[in-house]
Amino acid sequence: MIRSVLSNTSARLLAILGLTLATVLVARTGGPSAVGEYALLRMLPGLVGVLCVLGLPGALAYFLAVPRRDLPRLWPTLMAIGAAGAVVGTALWVVAAPLLAKVFFPHEAPWLIAAAGATVATQLALTLGKTALQGLEDRRGGDVVIAAEELAFLPCFVLPLLVGVHGIAAIILGLGLADVVVAVDAWRRVGRRLGWRRLGVACWWGRPDKDFARQVASYGLRGQVGGLITLLNLRLDVAILGAIAGPAVLGGYAVASKYAELLRLPGTALTWVFYPRLAKLDEQRAAELARRLIRPTLAGVAAAAIPVAILAGPVMRLLYGASFAPAVTPARILVAGMILAGASGVASAYLYGRGTPGLNSIVLGAGLVVTVVLDVTLIPRHGALGAAVASTAAYLSTDALLIVLLLRLSAPRARRRATLVIGEGTP
Repeated sequence: MIRSVLSNTSARLLAILGLTLATVLVARTGGPSAVGEYALLRMLPGLVGVLCVLGLPGALAYFLAVPRRDLPRLWPTLMAIGAAGAVVGTALWVVAAPLLAKVFFPHEAPWLIAAAGATVATQLALTLGKTALQGLEDRRGGDVVIAAEELAFLPCFVLPLLVGVHGIAAIILGLGLADVVVAVDAWRRVGRRLGWRRLGVACWWGRPDKDFARQVASYGLRGQVGGLITLLNLRLDVAILGAIAGPAVLGGYAVASKYAELLRLPGTALTWVFYPRLAKLDEQRAAELARRLIRPTLAGVAAAAIPVAILAGPVMRLLYGASFAPAVTPARILVAGMILAGASGVASAYLYGRGTPGLNSIVLGAGLVVTVVLDVTLIPRHGALGAAVASTAAYLSTDALLIVLLLRLSAPRARRRATLVIGEGTP
């Protein structure tokens, strides 16, 4: 497991490197406003797609990890949910394009924002392929896709620039092309893992199973509430700041946020690797493994936070230039909010792996309340600094609650009682 976590963390570091290089190029060619638009276009279409497939990405790993992958209509059901969600999500984006342009992209043509709706489907295809590899425990393939997801944007963004396409149009084309390239590779790996070339097209498409679809939707929606709340906790400040302060201020804050989130990588990797494995273990063994990881993850992330905070200034100035100097202080504030992220990643993996994603969502909901209240209070007055303080308070409160919940539920007496009280179990 340690090797798997290290490999996954390395893949995520490569992805961060790719994102950093891409952000630098976008910043150098378009300035802070272009960086803000890039941040929004990476976030909003993916959010729409995941909501329209009823949380399928979060459910995929669970249903492929537990003994269900031999169900005759498993893949036709999953494919039907994914295809329907892609169509609905793209249509909703196109309909909402004028409003999105007015709120988030006031200087861009609405038809360009409508064209960005194509990335709803491309991001969704990539996300589903990536989580399918997670559930099938193709760790090498999953790590390759995680790294390529961000690295692929750089050459795909350069191509439009070379033919004379600039601005937000180049960003949209780069994002869509990168999604397609990486998604094709991800699904090729899934097919090879399952031997679909030998079994034929019938394994991909067919008549969906309505009862199984309801099970997937039940688990997925419970988990997606938490996934949506996590995304809102991580990106609501970006959306509000962009709407109030504009793309220029948002661009600097987006850079600060991504820099601080380096400290979230170990926890994310633990959740990614640990969650499918826990789904296969008995309750006692899963609890022992989860509790054992709390102390080392707390100590490791806290120790790493010190040099990350110190180096924020030199890194910002070196990579992005003097115009991004105001992002240094928000970055350091956000670093403080990440010190519990490693241990909370273990807690989330435990809750998802035991089939109780709703518990994770409840805790994250408490953090979202903190985020909303502080964002609307602090951002209008203090801009990026207010957003950083609000997010730090939300991160620390949410992570602390998840750790406490893990310790209570993994205690021998509490495990069965908590499951009965909440009314959740494996689907």
